[in-house]
Amino acid sequence: MSVTEQYPEMLPLPTFDGYAIEPGDGVSRTEMEAGSPRQRLRFTSMPSGIPVRWVFTPWEFALFEAWFKYRAKQGSVWFGIPLLGGIGMIEHEARFKGGTGKPYRVTPQRGNRFIVVSQLEVRERFVLTEEVMELALQEDMNGLISSINAANGFINSLAGAGGWN
Repeated sequence: MSVTEQYPEMLPLPTFDGYAIEPGDGVSRTEMEAGSPRQRLRFTSMPSGIPVRWVFTPWEFALFEAWFKYRAKQGSVWFGIPLLGGIGMIEHEARFKGGTGKPYRVTPQRGNRFIVVSQLEVRERFVLTEEVMELALQEDMNGLISSINAANGFINSLAGAGGWN
């Protein structure tokens, strides 16, 4: 990643509530006078939208607001943040989706909490490589993963019991 700014580690990550992955559309579609419409790939990489929701204490919200203003430059710069995807929690390059006039919305809650909702734009989401996808399509991946987990558990049990001496 080429970002220099990071989402603060001491702030909570987005919650599952409201979290979604909205891939960008890199396809151009042309309607034809007769026959099926034609489609072609315009871009090999498109930003994805990820609606997010945070739950902050008053102190965390104060820190978030200051970080947004000074470090995230009002949401205009890319920053690193761990986000959930198909292959797990991976650090992504994200920024707040600009141009809407409302980079985030805050709702104070009883119990001394602030709910912050926003739309992040993710430069490129991480997915399986083409090679791993091909392997997964040809093999019993559930069986392979179960075998790896069993082997890992066995090795860890040996290491914990002093079996590596």
